[in-house]
Amino acid sequence: MIEVGGEASRGRAVKQEKVKWGVLGAASIATKKVIPGMQKGEWCEIVAIASRDMKKAKDAARKLGIPKAYGSYEELLADNEIEAIYNPLPNHLHVPWSIKAAEAGKHVLCEKPLSLTVAEARTLLTVRERCGVKIGEAFMVKTHPQWLRTRELIHKAVIGELRAIVGAFSYFNRDPANVRNRAEWGGGGLMDIGCYLITTSRLIFGEEPARVAGLVERDPDFKTDRLASAILEFPSGQSVFTCSTQLVPYQRMQFLGTKGRIEIEIPFNAPNDRPTRIFIDDGRDVFGGGIRTETIPACDQYTVQGDAFSRAIREGSEVPVPLEDAIANMAVIEAVLRAGESGRWEEP
Repeated sequence: MIEVGGEASRGRAVKQEKVKWGVLGAASIATKKVIPGMQKGEWCEIVAIASRDMKKAKDAARKLGIPKAYGSYEELLADNEIEAIYNPLPNHLHVPWSIKAAEAGKHVLCEKPLSLTVAEARTLLTVRERCGVKIGEAFMVKTHPQWLRTRELIHKAVIGELRAIVGAFSYFNRDPANVRNRAEWGGGGLMDIGCYLITTSRLIFGEEPARVAGLVERDPDFKTDRLASAILEFPSGQSVFTCSTQLVPYQRMQFLGTKGRIEIEIPFNAPNDRPTRIFIDDGRDVFGGGIRTETIPACDQYTVQGDAFSRAIREGSEVPVPLEDAIANMAVIEAVLRAGESGRWEEP
């Protein structure tokens, strides 16, 4: 298992100055999960938060113990103390404000999905090179120890040859004011949660899908995808998943090999206050007689993500989810949506 923040890194962390972060917006994901997680990190210091509503910025800063609050994103980007930006704005604002942050000389950790389209995401490549900053996508699952351990077990052929991945991710939300239900803002299930099923399938296979098939059902009022299922055909096997914004809350990922099976109990919203579990089944019977459980110690995946990105800044290394990976993931999302319209296999 790969340990993030082990003894050696802790030794270095004492000598390294923490990266000073600013946050664009007081989105729920930021104030409830990401900021508290990053504040526990050895490499992160949240020094400012901005909102277009100054009262909202001040309230968030006071509640979270953040020294500075700004009433505009521009003011925060002009703060020379800030080295890196976390961008949790609605999806349609991800690329525009990531560009502005990079042009202000800030490194950027942008919430998923990075963009609305592949073409939009690609514009960040030239911005990154021109501005000399790091830009990455905030897929916190990709640095969580339970995912690193699952990948390790599969690479060790504990379940034989991986041939199939089966996943599900759903919740119920019909609030018309919620950003996830605003089609023009990049709402819908595939952009919000299907992206996790795609990125983890790519991570575990270690490959890109050659073609995809998809079924997409849209909400009659919101026009967003509310139920989507897909088949991703990889060189080594297949990934099949369903995601929905209007089903019972549920999430699970299974990895089926020629000799066994691995199941991640809480793959995406891993709790920060209790251990997570991986089930490894040798397939001896259908009653679970061959299942053994690996328990992953409790950790905050937002702390791990923030420290990993900050270390990349300090050490000049690659960020956990670079632009190239984000673009490849968006290409698959686009292909599933096209397949849902065309009724044919589509190539990312």
